[in-house]
Amino acid sequence: MSSVMNAKKRAFTLIELIAVLVVLAVLSGVALPKYFDYSARAKSSALQGGLGGVRSAMANFFSNSVVEGTTAYPTLAELTTAGTVLMDEMPVNPYNGLSNVIAATSVEAAARTVSGTAAGWRYYVDNSADPPVAIFFANSDDETKVSDGSGGFKTANEL
Repeated sequence: MSSVMNAKKRAFTLIELIAVLVVLAVLSGVALPKYFDYSARAKSSALQGGLGGVRSAMANFFSNSVVEGTTAYPTLAELTTAGTVLMDEMPVNPYNGLSNVIAATSVEAAARTVSGTAAGWRYYVDNSADPPVAIFFANSDDETKVSDGSGGFKTANEL
């Protein structure tokens, strides 16, 4: 009889088990939104990194052309040819998973218009303008985690 009493004293009660489950539920309710927020922030950072790398390579191409006396941004063909502007292939747009680039008109580039065509990036270049103009942006209007300064967030094509 005393061994049965000792076994009951060592077991958890139903109330203790429910209390542990409630604590775990609260912790997961706090942790899961943070995880999804980190995932969204990582996607935004990957987009900014891709844009920064391509834009930096375009600026390098432009400065080299100035030194050579031509003063021009890369054409779409030059931009998309590995080893000409970028050492490797075009980065993948994390919002649509595509890495190809399509041309944009001056109006589309000024408004950062997203094309319905399956493309990761949009590019506008006008080397005949004075000074030459080049605009490279993401072909996605998904909301990022980059603040727009007024409490909201910028879309991918606005970066």
